[in-house]
Parts: sequence; structure tokens; C-alpha cells
Amino acid sequence: MDKELLAMLVCPLCQAKLKYDREAQELHCLYDGLAYPIEEGIPVMLPESARPLDVDEKLPPSPGRTGEA
Repeated sequence: MDKELLAMLVCPLCQAKLKYDREAQELHCLYDGLAYPIEEGIPVMLPESARPLDVDEKLPPSPGRTGEA
């Protein structure tokens, strides 16, 4: 995803900066707990198109946390 475009995009609900998840091809709003999809390289910034983040996705990575239960 283009870094300039990513720097300009904000959550349409709360105006917070978004975190780019390259693997999932999504933009995450950690404040609202939503993941906006990127389809064919285009961010879909519609709240009705977003999916809720699960608890593990909302938590920042920490030392010693592997993501496995």
C-alpha cells in the first residue's frame, strides 16, 4: 500500500490513525476495534464494510507474547 495514502487515511468514525496489516490486507482502527478491508489495492473505508477486531488483534505485540494460546 502506498505510504503517502496510508498517512492520509483515518478512521471514518473517530478520525484516529489506522494500522496497516499487510498480511490480512486491512486497515485497523484500534480505538473502534474495526478492520477496514483493502480490495484490489483500494481501501474500503465504509463502516458497514468493516469487521470487528478480535481481542488479540486489539492488543499490541509485547515481548514474550507469541500469539499462540
